[in-house]
Amino acid sequence: MTSPLPVVLGTAQARTRLDELTVIDVRTPAEYALGHLPGALNIPLDHVRRALPEIRHAAERGDVLVVCASGARSENACKVLADQGITTATLAGGTSAWAADGHELRTPAACDTRSGWSMERQVRFTAGLLVLVGLALGLLVHPAFQLISAGVAGGLVLSALTHTCGMAAVLGKLPHNRPRPADLDATLAALRAR
Repeated sequence: MTSPLPVVLGTAQARTRLDELTVIDVRTPAEYALGHLPGALNIPLDHVRRALPEIRHAAERGDVLVVCASGARSENACKVLADQGITTATLAGGTSAWAADGHELRTPAACDTRSGWSMERQVRFTAGLLVLVGLALGLLVHPAFQLISAGVAGGLVLSALTHTCGMAAVLGKLPHNRPRPADLDATLAALRAR
């Protein structure tokens, strides 16, 4: 059985319907804290399966919009949800397009969040650092260490071709990118209450 493709809403469409949508942001908590759509609830992509009952309940009461930074992770989340029979929509271009179109992004109070970098920035930093380390070790220790740099380059090409990012998946597992259990429980309770 193939899953239906998610409905894609433009930023103008989503803005006019924002009050009637349940918005789920599947970025990491650190990315969410940097700015999110008004009313969005943060359920990171790797926690979507845990939240299936709550998301199904929200979808039974109204339309669900899934967002991320660019639209790639939200599209993956929509596919996971569609496989479970839950119809959702995704935001074309994600929060980046939302902000670029001049729409408001909300940020939690400073005491409610951890400071952090966006996932894209974390991936660029890590990839660059690994390339530099591979080149330095290749020059100073043994030329075989240059394979680290080649591996990163191959990963970046694969990432571009498949529209996925293995490095982001690994970085998303780090403690600063994980929701605190209490935060996720509170989000799921808020989703149940809608």
